Amino acid sequence: MARMPSADRRRQLTEAAIRAMTRDGVANTTTRSVTAEAGVSLSVFHYCFDSKQALLESVIATITEHSVTVVQEAIRPRATLRETVRAGFQAYRDHVAAHPGEHMLTYELTQYALRRPGFEQLARRQYELYSAAYTELLDRLCHQAGIELRVPAQVLARYLAAMTDGLTLNLLVLGDEGVAEILDMIADHVAGLAVQPD
Repeated sequence: MARMPSADRRRQLTEAAIRAMTRDGVANTTTRSVTAEAGVSLSVFHYCFDSKQALLESVIATITEHSVTVVQEAIRPRATLRETVRAGFQAYRDHVAAHPGEHMLTYELTQYALRRPGFEQLARRQYELYSAAYTELLDRLCHQAGIELRVPAQVLARYLAAMTDGLTLNLLVLGDEGVAEILDMIADHVAGLAVQPD
């Protein structure tokens, strides 16, 4: 086995865990199945992660990063703020369509954490991470567009994270039916909360 920096090895194990959990479910994924998926020994896992809980936290952060990255790339300035916001949500919708198993896994991780004593903070951390990601995206959008928000960014971020949760489940269950109109409504709403500074 080739030597690899520990951060790269953690990333390798995390991506392997995402594949295994997407395929087999969180409860059925063991440290042995993750190491088999990654093609490394069990000792490598224990060198990189001190527990399954630490691995799950890395999985949550990585899945969130996957989605945030595509949205960040999509929200480059466009003709209007509404178009920029709409492009970001379209990119997210496209990511859900391309990676439905990964998005289903996020809900399973939440339920798994809430049902396991001692893991509850993992679910809380998951949703704090979602809000932090939205806050960062909103700050970037405001800076790029030279706007201010009518509401605190943290409040809008938590609202958008909750709304995205529902949108994702809707996409996973019902597919694309009516989604274009929903994305238009979200874009209108967010753009309506922006003002030009004095």
